[in-house]
Order: sequence, then structure tokens, then C-alpha cells
Amino acid sequence: MRATQEFFTARAAHWETRFPDDAPRYAQAVQALVLAPGAHAVDVGCGTGRAVAPLRAALGAAGQILAIDATPAMLAEAQRLGWGALTALAVADALRLPVPAAWADVVFAGGLLPHLDNPAAALTEWARVVRPGGALAIFHPLSRAALAVRHNHMPSDDDVLAAGRLRALCAAAGWQVTSIDDSAERYLALAVRRSAAAAL
Repeated sequence: MRATQEFFTARAAHWETRFPDDAPRYAQAVQALVLAPGAHAVDVGCGTGRAVAPLRAALGAAGQILAIDATPAMLAEAQRLGWGALTALAVADALRLPVPAAWADVVFAGGLLPHLDNPAAALTEWARVVRPGGALAIFHPLSRAALAVRHNHMPSDDDVLAAGRLRALCAAAGWQVTSIDDSAERYLALAVRRSAAAAL
């Protein structure tokens, strides 16, 4: 956690200028969820808040959004950009979300899962806070191959975003992956929260 905070703290003030073309891809990923007005969403690992505006547009004024990040400097940048007017911003651990069980209709995780040391625990925690039938979006504004190049390694079947591994991790945590789009423009995996009966 400390290493993650140090990494993103040093980059928070310039994050928006480093990746200026990502915002439309975030909006398209939110649109793919087909959210109902008035629903509840958790934007986990929200960073500077790129998913906040499209989530608010999808959920309307009656919807509730909690945007959380482990790095206070990233949330400070989100606040500076005005996203605090559209959502609650909170410092929190992605493995211990500050919401009750089955509170959310959707968890949106943009650019987060590969950064976590324990993705299985994260997926289990996100399943805890989502009602049965609710949704999960695991998103990155780069393909898995492009992301590997950025981090100076080759894609592997052991990567958390590799289709086989992600499907297995999600199934163990109570999710059913419904689609994986690993295209030149983005990585977007969508999953549905299974009911307890369906998991048996």
C-alpha cells in the first residue's frame, strides 16, 4: 500500500496531462454497463476521477456514487477538477470498502486490478458489496498487450487480466464473467454477481 501511494502521489498533479486521451474510453466503458438511473455505484481506485462524470450521467441525480482511492493526492486532484460536486470521494483500501454488503449495483474498477497484490481478495470484497445480479467492470484504457509493453514485460497467461485466470478468479469470488473485450482501444471485462443459490 505504501509503495502504491508513493508511486501515485508523485504523479497525481500531472496525471491528467500524461494521459489526456483516456477520458472518452472511460465514458464508453461506463456506457457498456447500461446502468439504471438511481442505481448505486462504487468507483474503486478512482484516481483523478475519470469515471465520475459518465457514472453520474448514467445514474442521474438520484443515483449514489462512492469514489475511493488509496492515494490522498489522487483524490485531491479529483477534488480540484470538480468531481467532488458529483460524488463522494473517500480514501479507502480496495480490499476493505466502506459500504455495507449488497449496497451497490455496480463496481467500476478502472486501471486497478493489475496493481493489487491480492486480486482474489479484491474480487471477493467487491462481490460482498454488490447485490446479486449487479455488475462489475474491470477496465483499462489500453489493451493487455499494450499495458505489458508499458511495464516492460510480455503478456502471460499468469497475468490477472488474462482471460482464463480472470474467469477463474471471478468465479471463485462469486462473479460470472459475461464478456472480455481486449482490443486495440481498451481492455474491458464485464461480470455479473451470482446469487448464493447460483454459486452452489
